[in-house]
Amino acid sequence: MEISALLIAGLLVALLAVLTVVRAVRIVPQARARNVERLGRYHRTLKPGLSVVIPYVDRVYPVIDLREQVVSFKPQPVITEDNLVVEIDTVLYFQVTDPRAAAYEIANFLQAVEQLTVTTLRNVVGSMDLEKTLTSRDTINSQLRGVLDEATGKWGLRVNRVEIKAIDPPQSIKDAMEKQMRAERDKRAAILGAEGQRQSQILTAEGDKQSAVLRAEGNRTAEILKAEGQSRAIDEVFQAVHRNDPDPQLLAYQYLQILPQLAQGTGNTVWVIPSEVTSALHNVTRAFNEVLPQSAATRETSSDDLARQAASDAAKAAEAAAEALAEAAEADSKTANALSARPQAAGRDAGTAPPGESPS
Repeated sequence: MEISALLIAGLLVALLAVLTVVRAVRIVPQARARNVERLGRYHRTLKPGLSVVIPYVDRVYPVIDLREQVVSFKPQPVITEDNLVVEIDTVLYFQVTDPRAAAYEIANFLQAVEQLTVTTLRNVVGSMDLEKTLTSRDTINSQLRGVLDEATGKWGLRVNRVEIKAIDPPQSIKDAMEKQMRAERDKRAAILGAEGQRQSQILTAEGDKQSAVLRAEGNRTAEILKAEGQSRAIDEVFQAVHRNDPDPQLLAYQYLQILPQLAQGTGNTVWVIPSEVTSALHNVTRAFNEVLPQSAATRETSSDDLARQAASDAAKAAEAAAEALAEAAEADSKTANALSARPQAAGRDAGTAPPGESPS
């Protein structure tokens, strides 16, 4: 009995010694810290590594993370200057710099940081309208960071960055903004279409102008070249005529040759014989009755051949002139018959008019 009691006592002493050693030795991980109270009063902060405390006298508090922490707060309703309620979602980046102040200066630093962020956000956004709120995220972030960093300094915290993750206006405002953006896009599209059409019309008008100018220049050049060609042809004919030394009889002969061509038109019902025909016939007759001087072009031809050729041409010309005169006389007779027939027809029409009406 005594042996078993001593064994139990030894086991209890050994267990107490092990428990004492365990409570006396504390290992703190890297980037962590633990506060130690001795007899209910803050004593020290354990650094990373192996530390020894007095068991049953020193009280070691839970680990405090010294790394930078990220906290995302749920969306908070905020009223803007123009009385619109928007939902703002924020993200906070902070770091514990003083474990003692984080444990003893504030009861729950995470809750305190969240509430301070919400109140500061409402103060900042409340002085802005909706459009400025949507386009001034950097300004809001910098103002929030300045206020939070100043307020949390005494809590042993350092706010590194505050980011606005989302700003959600009401659905009606979203619909109105979408309509406004659609109207702006339609306006820009209409302006671009009008600019393109105007540029197209300008380019088309420029092309038509250049085409008309080039066409006019081409026509002018063609007319000039045509006039120059006609001028040269007339000059060549004139020079050739003067080189061959023509006389009035030759010109009269050519005049008689042109007369049949004047009477060949299909619309010629009345053909007036010019007064020059008699003089032309007289000149031709006199030319064959007299001895004509030889020109430079016909001096090498014998006089008999010239006489025969001239007689043949004169006979042809006289025959053509006689035919032309006959056609002209026939046309004159037809015209006279048509003119005499009109009064008779008018008389018949007047005789058959209905009674009571005077003939016109």
